[in-house]
Amino acid sequence: MTAGQKAVAGSAAETGMGNVKLRYLDSLSLIERLHRRLLEVIKDDFERHGEPGINPVQALLIYNMADAELTAGELKSRGHYQGSNVSYNLKKLVEAGFVHHERSASDRRSVRVRLTPKGQAVRNRVDALYDRQLRAVEQVAGLGADELERVNKALGRLERYWTDQILYRL
Repeated sequence: MTAGQKAVAGSAAETGMGNVKLRYLDSLSLIERLHRRLLEVIKDDFERHGEPGINPVQALLIYNMADAELTAGELKSRGHYQGSNVSYNLKKLVEAGFVHHERSASDRRSVRVRLTPKGQAVRNRVDALYDRQLRAVEQVAGLGADELERVNKALGRLERYWTDQILYRL
C-alpha cells in the first residue's frame, strides 16, 4: 500500500468507507494500467512484425473502425477516445494511407472515414493478436468466460454510473 493509499484509507476509515474506497481507487488505478499495458502489448507485437509508421493508439483506432464508414465523432464515441486525439491520429492515418476520408455529400462539414486495404491489414494484425491471446488467457491468466463476464458486467455498471454523473450532473 502506498503512502497516498494509507492516507486515503485512514481518512476514509473515519467515515466508514475505507474498504470500499480503497478497492474503488485500486480499480481506477488498475483500469489505467491495463489500458497502458494493452498499448505496450500492441506496440511490442507491431515492432516484432516490423510494422513501421503506426503507433498502438492508431492501431486501436483502426481496429475499432472495422468495416464501417464513420465520422470522427462516431469513432470517438465507439472507441472512447478524446476528440483531439482522434482528429490528430486520423489525419496521420490518412497521410500514411491506412484510412481513406471523404466529405459527406449531404453535409460538407462532415468527413466520413473508412479503412484502406493497408488499414485493413493493420486491423487484421490486431485481430490476430487478440485471437492469440484468447487461446492462452484461460490457461495462463486463469480467466474463463464466466469470470470475464463478471468483470465486464462490473465495468459496464461503473461506466453507466460515470455516464449518469455527467449526463444528470449527479
